[in-house]
Amino acid sequence: MPKQRSHSGSKKRFWLTGSGKVNRAHGGKNHKAETKNRKRKRTLRQVTLVSKTQQDTVKKMIPYKD
Repeated sequence: MPKQRSHSGSKKRFWLTGSGKVNRAHGGKNHKAETKNRKRKRTLRQVTLVSKTQQDTVKKMIPYKD
């Protein structure tokens, strides 16, 4: 049986925590940043977890990251 392939875009965008949850970065930080207030840009810098409904889908796309 052949090996599974990782999704190239997902490899770059998602990573796993120690407990197996999936982290992601926020989008919308770069374009039109001058119209966003300081608090909003500061919040976008932080990472967040992928929603529970999407977590299994993302884990299937990055099988060798665990």
